[in-house]
Amino acid sequence: MTETSKPQPRVIVFTTPTCTYCNATKRYLREKGVRFKEVDVSRDPAAARDMVRRSGQMGVPVLDIGGKIVVGFDRPKIDRFLGL
Repeated sequence: MTETSKPQPRVIVFTTPTCTYCNATKRYLREKGVRFKEVDVSRDPAAARDMVRRSGQMGVPVLDIGGKIVVGFDRPKIDRFLGL
């Protein structure tokens, strides 16, 4: 890590196994070398409620990037929040 690079914000990706945009989002983050925590809201009702509380959305994917919410696979917004 160079002196100028700042630490990556914490990234949480709320997903379901059948969501194609979720898979695209995770693939994109891996390609960019972004570490993230995946939360499967189909198996975890508490996580689903948490996701709705954070985003106001029932749909996935929802990303929490350092406290900033991205709904859907919104590449420009993801890049901006990650500083890519």
